[in-house]
Amino acid sequence: MRTAVVCGAGGFIGGHLVKKLKSTGRWVRGVDIKEHEFAASAADEFLLLDLRDSQNAEEAVLIDGKPADEIYMLAADMGGMGFIHSAECEIMRNSALINIHMIHAAATAGVGRYFFSSSVCIYRDMLPGEPELTEDDAVPANPDNEYGWEKLYAERTAQAYGRRFDMPVRIARFQNCYGPEGTWQGGREKAPAALCRKVAEAPDGGEVEVWGNGSAVRSYTYVADMVEGIFTLMESDLEGPANIGSPEYVTVAELFDAVKEASGKDVRPKYVEGPVGVQSRNFSHARIESLGWSAPTSLKEGIGHTYRWIEQQVLESAQRSPVST
Repeated sequence: MRTAVVCGAGGFIGGHLVKKLKSTGRWVRGVDIKEHEFAASAADEFLLLDLRDSQNAEEAVLIDGKPADEIYMLAADMGGMGFIHSAECEIMRNSALINIHMIHAAATAGVGRYFFSSSVCIYRDMLPGEPELTEDDAVPANPDNEYGWEKLYAERTAQAYGRRFDMPVRIARFQNCYGPEGTWQGGREKAPAALCRKVAEAPDGGEVEVWGNGSAVRSYTYVADMVEGIFTLMESDLEGPANIGSPEYVTVAELFDAVKEASGKDVRPKYVEGPVGVQSRNFSHARIESLGWSAPTSLKEGIGHTYRWIEQQVLESAQRSPVST
């Protein structure tokens, strides 16, 4: 039985990834600084560990004194654009410590394979209509935020350790991911979840605040598709970073329209100032698609699933809140 460790298993993508790995017959350990907020872990074992501590990283990679066959490294201090722009120092320090300790512990212990979750935030700002960027276009580097700079450094660190210790390293650069069982309130939620929450909370006929002017272009990848991409990449012999995302690009205004349609409400956007990030994203998926992977879930379908789940969370949250008299 192959053994796998998912770091960040208490988070959104990590929680879904544990379920996928269990379905393949693996023995899975989940590791995180917190338990999953919305679902009981499907892992065989779940360890609460702060991976900013090197000793905890060393504990995470060993199972009964032996190195795990696979490490899936998704643990990070991160959130949506509001968090990314307000917590630069925390992101740079915490994520750097986590990634340095984990790759060192895995490589020196003799772990079989190592997956690192990077981000398309490592790329520069783009103008709408620009040609696709390939993985090689990341350098010369000019990320829009510190989250991207830290991810780029962590990629290089993982690759260096992979070469030194002859450990296969697979790197995925995630595009925006959304779906059920993800953060939907509190400041760390991303745009799809934030808009689903705001629309769910809004009265029929009301207004919903949207950061920016609605023109920013993004691609949003449904979590089930992302997890399949991670698994496909980890099972492959493909070296070097690979962009994983959906080829369906939309403006934030079009994302709002998709949420509105899913809700069945007559709501309208009210554009306000707020951190938006880059103007546009447009990436080649040729490398990951060469393995036979694609993102089949349309935005309309994925937002439908996501909105219904978040709407239920909003309703349950309102029921738990005390009623003032």
